[in-house]
Amino acid sequence: VHLEESGGGSVQTGGSLRLACTVSGSMGIRNYIMAWFRQAPGKEREAVAAIQKDGVTLSEDSLRGRFIISRDAAKNTLYLQMNNLIPEDTAMYYCAARSSGSPGLFVASSYMYWGQGTRVTVSS
Repeated sequence: VHLEESGGGSVQTGGSLRLACTVSGSMGIRNYIMAWFRQAPGKEREAVAAIQKDGVTLSEDSLRGRFIISRDAAKNTLYLQMNNLIPEDTAMYYCAARSSGSPGLFVASSYMYWGQGTRVTVSS
């Protein structure tokens, strides 16, 4: 399974970006639990949002309302719509996938497949 992120870039505070993660070599995106994580310089990787096989989405509490995860099964693509960005959102953003339904949707170590990341920089 290969994951490739795109859509990162530099924006000013209050701007928006939509990240995409294309999935290839898989059984189809619906067969995976997918998630977005981010890692800021000098900080640990943290969960942003996840989407379960049945399409139910979960967002990290502090980001709920600004970040929206979605998927397009026909395109085998995962998305992260990020609105009202602030400098604290500056980080590398990674998509991740796993096939099992074990607990810990926001636990990075529970994901088997990872993309290389796309960088997001928010300036004030």
